[in-house]
Amino acid sequence: MEGNVTNLTEATVVKAGADAQIERMSEIHRFTPSELDQLKILYQGSHNGQSLKVFRDLRTRLYSKAGGKNFLCLVTSVVPSGGCSYVVKNLAAAIALDRMRTSLVVDCNFYAPSMRQLIVTDTEIGVTDYLDANDLGIENIVHASGIPRLRVIPVGNNTEGAAERLSSARMQLFLRELKTRYPDRYIIIDAPSISEYSAEARIMAGLCDFVVLVVPYGRVTVSQVEKCIEAVGRKSLAGIVYNYM
Repeated sequence: MEGNVTNLTEATVVKAGADAQIERMSEIHRFTPSELDQLKILYQGSHNGQSLKVFRDLRTRLYSKAGGKNFLCLVTSVVPSGGCSYVVKNLAAAIALDRMRTSLVVDCNFYAPSMRQLIVTDTEIGVTDYLDANDLGIENIVHASGIPRLRVIPVGNNTEGAAERLSSARMQLFLRELKTRYPDRYIIIDAPSISEYSAEARIMAGLCDFVVLVVPYGRVTVSQVEKCIEAVGRKSLAGIVYNYM
């Protein structure tokens, strides 16, 4: 009995230390509600409470599928400009609302990068720079955002040769290290649309734990959606988000 009490106490101390570390993560600048509205990012107290609930529900679904572990989640859309980046930002923001966890957005949408707007520093270094330079560490490309407990890796400076980079051994190492370095960090990857850039999306889907498919309402056919589901694999598909915006 005494041994059980001791083990519980030690576990509690370790968990409390991890929580405190998350709380101490430095924030250079926090976005104001007005800035978050301009960026179309939901937040606690947002006027769009129903949409916030949707992303919290999606967050909970992913937590459940992961079985208590962190995960790599790829977000892709059926067609370009289908709302993928909107889902990426708000899913990551919903995770970051949980004070027990942190989120990391990785911009792998080489054709239409947009996650740089979340970063509150001047740097441009990102994914492609890491993949091109073996001596560059991940710590050099993770940047602070204006949202507490949310970090961003931008696309980087050279977006040519996307498919070759994504299928490289260094890309696999990159994603594996992102997932294992911080067990309380959940990684959300912004990917190109799967219908137009199927090679890249398929490669990344195979490297991630889950896929969330964004379907722009009224802009695609059922056949297009089914083809995209087959492309990423039904076992990997964690959910479909219909975007009415």
